[in-house]
Amino acid sequence: VWRSNPYHETVDELRDRVKGVSAKPFIETVPSVDALHCDIGNAAEFYKIFQFEIGEVYKNLDAPKEERKRWQSTLDKHLRKKMNLKPITRMNGNFARRLMSKETVEAVCELIKSEDRHEALRELMDLYLKMKPVWRSSCPSKECPELLC
Repeated sequence: VWRSNPYHETVDELRDRVKGVSAKPFIETVPSVDALHCDIGNAAEFYKIFQFEIGEVYKNLDAPKEERKRWQSTLDKHLRKKMNLKPITRMNGNFARRLMSKETVEAVCELIKSEDRHEALRELMDLYLKMKPVWRSSCPSKECPELLC
């Protein structure tokens, strides 16, 4: 019974009734994406970047799937050990916020051999953390004008 749609509601009506962040699509047709989904989207990208840096993708672009899984498990084990950050199957807000920190970058840098790549990762996270107030504010030009170009 719970899987049926007895009132023949549209997808949007059903979504509205469920009312949960996970029920909403990541990017809708409306022009803005809320701050939580910005955090989740950015964290998902950084998570991929961390894996690629561990596997040195910049040297070998076509690594097999098994090897990529190994990079992910290496990252997950290290984050669990260093930051008590348990691996998840689907990115959520709490994991995203914990992942996006200088502490995480320092932990990931321990797994990366190249000093140049350490600096690049630190700089990238630093830029992210500096820009975070801009997309979390409703009116950046009033709330944080010093961060705008």
